Amino acid sequence: MDSFRDKIVPVTSILVGIVVVWYVFAVILNAPFQRDLDRRANVTPGVVEFMGKTLAQPKPTLPAPHQVAVNFFENTFLRSVTSSRSLVYNAWVTLSSTLLGFAFGTALGIVIAVGIVHVATLDRSLMPWIIASQTIPILAVAPMIIVVLAAIGITGLIPKALISTYLSFFPVAVGMVKGLRSPEFTHLDLMHTYNASRAQTFWKLRVPASVPFLFTSMKVAVAASLVGAIVGELPTGAVAGIGAKLLAGAYYSQTIDIWSALVAGSVVAALLVMAVGIAGRLVDRAMGGRAA
Repeated sequence: MDSFRDKIVPVTSILVGIVVVWYVFAVILNAPFQRDLDRRANVTPGVVEFMGKTLAQPKPTLPAPHQVAVNFFENTFLRSVTSSRSLVYNAWVTLSSTLLGFAFGTALGIVIAVGIVHVATLDRSLMPWIIASQTIPILAVAPMIIVVLAAIGITGLIPKALISTYLSFFPVAVGMVKGLRSPEFTHLDLMHTYNASRAQTFWKLRVPASVPFLFTSMKVAVAASLVGAIVGELPTGAVAGIGAKLLAGAYYSQTIDIWSALVAGSVVAALLVMAVGIAGRLVDRAMGGRAA
């Protein structure tokens, strides 16, 4: 119970603080437009009434938390999942490319890590390029990937998945390199004493030692993969997906829809990270690990 309280109280306190600050900035940012409306209508509302109006605008500069919550609830639970306005439908479209890109990125990251650990030349030549690749803004890379693949007839899910792969392989590669190199020298020396081959050392020592690092890096990778999928929807003119909802909201100045889509993306990211964490605990338990 104490452990549960130690986790819930800090998170709840921070959440309440964020909501309070959000309301304050909503009033401040929406106030100029509301003053202009009141001046045109020749009305002089009181302070409380004025604040209420700033928090109830149909197209506010910064939507209030309750406006976003109502929009999120309506578009999640009160609409058919096949509706183009349903956040469930749009989240599923984005999730499909996210999971495919995450699978590609995880596999690519593991392969690169194994090569770097076992081939010194790759460690010296490949790792700097991998690090350099992450300095290129994804907003610059995404349109190029979309255009090149469209030129050879590849459109739809694959381009968005490849953009997700671009963002997700890096944390997996770095985490796995650290994990595969985590066994102590005494353990490696013991395997050498047992006359174990490189393959036996890899599967019986390095891989088990790298599992905690792998799942930790996968939590970062799956969130990055979701970002890549959303960014990949922006230059494609997608009609469905969280990225498409953001574009539509920007075109028609529907700021409440924009923030609601952002909340939906955050919920999907949290669920994905949670799923990876649960999978990590299950694998650790299957390998004989004990709860801390």
